[in-house]
Amino acid sequence: MRHHLVVNLQPIGMIYDVMERRLLSAAPDLTQIRESAAKINGFSRAAVRSCLDVMTWLSPEDGAASTVAEGVEECLGLLNGNFNFRGFSITNEVGPLDLAVPRTAIRHVLTAAMLACTDACEQPADLTLRAQAGAGHVVLTITLVDAAAGEGFPNEGGYRLLGWDDVAAIAGAEGVQVSHTPRLVSLTFPVITPAVPLTVD
Repeated sequence: MRHHLVVNLQPIGMIYDVMERRLLSAAPDLTQIRESAAKINGFSRAAVRSCLDVMTWLSPEDGAASTVAEGVEECLGLLNGNFNFRGFSITNEVGPLDLAVPRTAIRHVLTAAMLACTDACEQPADLTLRAQAGAGHVVLTITLVDAAAGEGFPNEGGYRLLGWDDVAAIAGAEGVQVSHTPRLVSLTFPVITPAVPLTVD
């Protein structure tokens, strides 16, 4: 989350330094300065969007929905850096599944499940995510295979290791069914049916 908050803020200072040097020249190139100002504007707007997005993780919107594909991408964006550092790789084979599920459910349960299954691993692994639509639900699976080569860094002091009791508690609060083995995790999310707008004849 920290990275998500600052990733669009970091370039602003560098662009400003370049723009300031250009302004101090005897004959400033106004075209280049306008381009720099436009970049600062773009990064500022992106930073505001990132901050608002992180706030929805900390203070969720009631009834907010997300497509399965969007939810998976959000969770992977949050976890990828930590997982790569620890030697885990993630392959997303969910595809463009546009069924809607509760946003807090997929964010909280999928994130917790991925942390729990990697925290339980004695060595780095390759994770693959897949999804299958059913009648009124979506089953999201995580399969784990030991990594062919390479070692990661252990999670020492980063956070308290998550166990499956933690995941079960989060899933129960979100109305998600969880089953797991050391190599396969299944998460069953309820599908949200969009409300049909009223029409006037």
